[in-house]
Amino acid sequence: METRTIGSLTVSVVGLGCNNFGSRIGRAETAAIVGAALDAGITLFDTADMYGGAKSETYLGEALGARRDEIVLATKFGAPYEGHEGGAAPAYVRTAIEDSLTRLGTDRIDLYQLHVPDPKTPIAETIGVLDELVAEGKVREFGCSNFGEPLLEEAAAATPSDAPGFVSVQNQYSILARTPETDGVLDECERTGMAFLPYFPLAKGLLSGKYRPGEPLPEGARLTNLGDHAAADLSGERLATVAALEGLARRNDHSVLDLAIGWLLTRPAVASVIAGATRPDQITANVAAGAWRPGDDVLAAVDVIAPRT
Repeated sequence: METRTIGSLTVSVVGLGCNNFGSRIGRAETAAIVGAALDAGITLFDTADMYGGAKSETYLGEALGARRDEIVLATKFGAPYEGHEGGAAPAYVRTAIEDSLTRLGTDRIDLYQLHVPDPKTPIAETIGVLDELVAEGKVREFGCSNFGEPLLEEAAAATPSDAPGFVSVQNQYSILARTPETDGVLDECERTGMAFLPYFPLAKGLLSGKYRPGEPLPEGARLTNLGDHAAADLSGERLATVAALEGLARRNDHSVLDLAIGWLLTRPAVASVIAGATRPDQITANVAAGAWRPGDDVLAAVDVIAPRT
């Protein structure tokens, strides 16, 4: 599989999002998916301390076992979860990383990411403690998530000239959610060389090929399980857009999933597309999708069907 870089880290262009571990799937299913991802050449595994009520890290660490050194291990901290207040104050960061290292069964985090901004803590303090963790060998690189351009600029200004600072930003981005193109984040990444990691690249499953107008909702799928909370995502207009994208993909001998992942990988700042999975066959499909780069004609057609807003 093609690789790209996040700071000093080399990663596969298709990564594995581990937010389903411990919530939608258990230990055995997690082990099967992790094994399939390793065998398929995926090297970026992205989790968070809060996923699955902290079970995601535990299940992932167990599934990796002796193969941990084959991958780039990314996790996140800072979002509150049961028994943990969250935040990015130095003392909390030190507690959070020790908890994550224990659950993951490792001595280092390759990419440690601030999950959400913490308005109570000056960003310089957070960057300072993350720099210390790098010096101590507990972190190789660090990044952020859910940051807008003003916060990225603030973080850059607070970073000492001899320190790398944030090397990545992980925000929601897909054909159906194109905010990073209009809020300045992608431009900032291209200007500074920061890697962009899109989450929800399949728009919570809408671009997986499972949802079609007039057909029953797929049993057990993410949006199906959300019920009334997914009404906007499952509106007739949104499903019609998905159908049009699927038609475009099929006219080019590809699936809408191929289009969703390949479209993201035409963006120079995107280092890896983090896609979740609950079955090993989804890993196979995601990796295959990462091999296609839609041409200019397809990209132009996407802009007509699902324009930036």
